Amino acid sequence: MYQRIAHIALVVKDYDEAIEFYTQKLDFEVLEDTKLSEDKRWVMVAPKGAKECCLVLAKAANERQTGSIGNQTGGRVGFFLFTDDFWRDYHKMMGRQINFVSTPATFEYGNVAVFEDLYGNLWDLIEPNENNKGLMKSS
Repeated sequence: MYQRIAHIALVVKDYDEAIEFYTQKLDFEVLEDTKLSEDKRWVMVAPKGAKECCLVLAKAANERQTGSIGNQTGGRVGFFLFTDDFWRDYHKMMGRQINFVSTPATFEYGNVAVFEDLYGNLWDLIEPNENNKGLMKSS
């Protein structure tokens, strides 16, 4: 049996501002941007070269969804961006005014720092150490 998580919905305020953040600040690619109706689009973004999973940018459609923007995981880190070069990406992101809410730290699994996306959702930027490099590879 083979299963995988293909997409993760991220509730956003505006498609275009979210696309700009993920492509200009984090160097993600737009995989698809299809107009479904006057108010709704199917927008998928992912880090360059990512094959297993992507974000579906889902514009909030009602008050309840709007209330979840920036707090989809109740204030916990909910997203994990793996990198093959922590310091390269950390310095690039700092130069692009990404707000890091923790200083870089080294743990038994690798280098990590927590940053916020444009709405305040928390992400880990992680470079796994040599013993955990297998976590970077997709099947």
